[in-house]
This record gives sequence, structure tokens and C-alpha cells, in this order.
Amino acid sequence: MTLPDGLAAALARFARLGTVLVSTDYDGVVAPIVSDPAAAFPLPGTVAALEALAALPGVTVALVSGRDRATLGRLSGVADPIVTVGSHGAEWAEGFEGALSPGLAELRATVLSDLAAIAGRFPGAAVEPKPLGGALHVRNVVDPSHAAPALEEARRGPAALPGVHATDGKAVLELAVLETSKGRALTALRERCAARAVLYLGDDVTDEKAFAVLTDAEDVSVKVGDGATAARFRIDGPADARAVFEELLALRRA
Repeated sequence: MTLPDGLAAALARFARLGTVLVSTDYDGVVAPIVSDPAAAFPLPGTVAALEALAALPGVTVALVSGRDRATLGRLSGVADPIVTVGSHGAEWAEGFEGALSPGLAELRATVLSDLAAIAGRFPGAAVEPKPLGGALHVRNVVDPSHAAPALEEARRGPAALPGVHATDGKAVLELAVLETSKGRALTALRERCAARAVLYLGDDVTDEKAFAVLTDAEDVSVKVGDGATAARFRIDGPADARAVFEELLALRRA
């Protein structure tokens, strides 16, 4: 698979730097998008390339996902030294950026209850509970014309509650009772490993906050799939993402 010329050149420059952070979203990049989120497993070969990169001197590898860390670890199968950051950048190995007070825990319960009520009115819609809130998935609604109304009902309802933070994704609306940001997570990871530059691949609207913080000349931001983006480069899908990691591995080893 041939990568776009500009991306290939950027990877070559990135590979020559001393200390780097190689980071990526999970769904839609490492794992293809599937109808059942619980069955989203990595594309063969992708995790092997990431593990090989993580074993090289000066390379930190991180998965930054909207999933909770436990689910991310179970589906991806990755382990140390690969870093996993869940809940859109809020959930780390040492815990959450902020603890849920009793009031926030009650708000989370209200969000989940309201989302469940909405899903019940739109057959095929599903609610995914998350540590900081929940997500309304409409990819599998029986009547595709009901997807947008279901999401809009969630925006007008639980998403509008004081203290609730909404994040739009592809056929999903995620609600959290603490503000989350993949961009803030990447900034923290960059500082932790003293990276000269950061590579990040993402496919969803939620990844735009990550792309927005990659402003250094040697940073490499890659949008996977279609849609408007602030990323500098674009590739088609998970197979291309695997090719990016394999190319970087070969360059770094050379």
C-alpha cells in the first residue's frame, strides 16, 4: 500500500527525531467500525506494529479512546508499555482527572436513564454506559430516518442539563458529567514522555480536539476516512493506518 507523498515525507522526518509519541484513536483506526461495538477487534497486524514501535528506544505508544480503559484493554489486547487513555482523555491508569462527587454520580444516573428512555422510542438505538456518562448509538436504528431525530432528542434533553458535556461522533452522541478532551490528553502525554513530536491518527469528530493541539512543525496529524478535519493528512481506513505504523516502524529501525 502506497502512502500519500506528503505523509510519507512527514513520517520520514518524524522517524529521525530522538523521542516521539505515536498515538492513535482505537475505533475506526486500529479496529474497523462494526455494527456491534462489543465486537470491534483490531485489524490483524496493527497491534503487532504498535507493540514493535513501543519496544524501540525513544518511542512511546498510546491509544487514546472514547471507550473506558477496561473495555479498551480487553478489545485491543494491548498491555504495557503501550499506554491506554480512556473516556476521551479523562481516564488514565492512575484514575480519572476528576473524581465523581455524589452530585455528579446522581447526574450521570439521570443522563443514563434519559438516554435509555430515548433509545426505547427508537428501535435499534442503544445506550453504552461509560464511567463519566453514556453514549447514544444510532448506527443500527431499524429506520435510518430516525437516527437524526433520536440524536436531536438527546441534545434537547439530557445533553442540555447543567453540567453535562456533549460530544458528537459518527452516529453517536456522547454525554459526560466531566469535561473531556483528547487534545488535553495528548498535551499531557507529550509532556510526560518529553516527546520532540507527536503522531496522531483519528477518524471521528472527537479526534479534532487532538488534531488541534498538534501545531509543532514536526507533528503529524492524520485523519482516517472522510469528513472535515484540521488534520494535515488523510488516509482511507484502518488498512492504511496499519500501513502508517508499519512504515514508521521500518523507518525507525533503519
